[in-house]
Amino acid sequence: MSAPTSPADLVILGGGSGGYAAAFRASELGLNVVLIEKDKVGGTCLHRGCIPTKALLHAGEVADLAREGEQFGVKTSLAGIDMDGVNNYKNGVISKLYKGLQGLVKARKITYVEGEGRLTSPTTVEVDGQTYEGKHVLLATGSYPRSLPGLEIDGTKVITSDHALDLDRVPSSAIILGGGVIGCEFASAWKSFGVDVTIVEALPHLVPLEDEAASKLLERAFRRRKIGFELGSRFSGVQSTENGVKVSLENGKEIEAELLLVAVGRGPVSSGLGYEEVGVAMERGYVLVDEYMRTNIPTISAVGDLVPTLQLAHVGFGEGILVAERVAGLEPAPIDYAGVPRITYSDPEVASVGLTEEQAKERYGEVKTLTYDLAGNGRSQILKTTGAVKLVQAPDGPVVGIHMVGSRVGELIAEAQLIYNWEAEADDVASLIHPHPTQSEALGEAHLALAGKPLHLHG
Repeated sequence: MSAPTSPADLVILGGGSGGYAAAFRASELGLNVVLIEKDKVGGTCLHRGCIPTKALLHAGEVADLAREGEQFGVKTSLAGIDMDGVNNYKNGVISKLYKGLQGLVKARKITYVEGEGRLTSPTTVEVDGQTYEGKHVLLATGSYPRSLPGLEIDGTKVITSDHALDLDRVPSSAIILGGGVIGCEFASAWKSFGVDVTIVEALPHLVPLEDEAASKLLERAFRRRKIGFELGSRFSGVQSTENGVKVSLENGKEIEAELLLVAVGRGPVSSGLGYEEVGVAMERGYVLVDEYMRTNIPTISAVGDLVPTLQLAHVGFGEGILVAERVAGLEPAPIDYAGVPRITYSDPEVASVGLTEEQAKERYGEVKTLTYDLAGNGRSQILKTTGAVKLVQAPDGPVVGIHMVGSRVGELIAEAQLIYNWEAEADDVASLIHPHPTQSEALGEAHLALAGKPLHLHG
């Protein structure tokens, strides 16, 4: 495809969540858009991240239900996990969404360029010898699975999440390095498939960015599920053995397993793309931006995992839309990152929005908290899930943190997001009637109790 002769309004480098959201919104606003992607539109989230991992987790949930049908009075048994079948199911979900996304790119009349792009000036990106000029350039090149210094990924015994999503077998045992979101999700899915799992985490808790109470509830649930974890344990080395790997920890412990999944987070894809040469301000590989996603160069913005904000697909969407609207001359508000919902899709799920108790204390000094145990929630009993809803309230003010643990609580966080972002006080939510029996009632009951009028809770 030949490059447009006049400059496009917006040239976007990277077609993942941040890049394509910006492209869609910009074209809706009448801008002329060029979207450049070296692999497939949809990026990490669709092809190697959110979507495939959740499909694996759902297959794991089906396996658990088959294995445990007896406790619901249903005689089921698990004949086994067919990894080819699981991968077909997962890939089917991806390809349906990918087709839909390609259709949207066409429908929005976006100039789509397949190839590896490189920033060559504050207003140009080059792809395979062809130069695309834009009045504005958006960098959205995403992230890759990080490793640790001296830890060699071989793709067979020592793997990243990318390899883990395409495993053609169920390993008998696995060590997962990193107890954050990615580590906990794989630990959960693999345990459901019958893998003997041990998580190694250097910090004192699993999902260390969550409220400590939520981390402890997840740890208790993982213990019940016989998922092993070594907390406050630093990795010191890995050796290949005849049947797999032997991992040594700084505390002298050694653990053996069939494979090691390195899940120590994701790093920005930014080297060798011309950013430094053009003069884009960077730190530790991340592109630095202000609250409007502007870099130090007026014609260049950056979004998504490339910038040091929350590495979540929906944050990429929000940031991409913000840039498109700003470039189109609207006045979008900056994103309040505390107000973005965060979910770990393990079993049980962990979902939160707003501040942790610790962060709220730093900001407000004294805070009020309330914990509502899911034992009092009918729907949670039917699902046989345990967990809690924890609220953090500013002194005589709004609810500033909502933290939930339990099966399916990720679906409840949308309401929690409204409570935080609309600065609702306990009374505002207490006066709303939640449907019975649902898990959403737990959110309502927690606010009733916080407002001083508990229903199914000892006051």
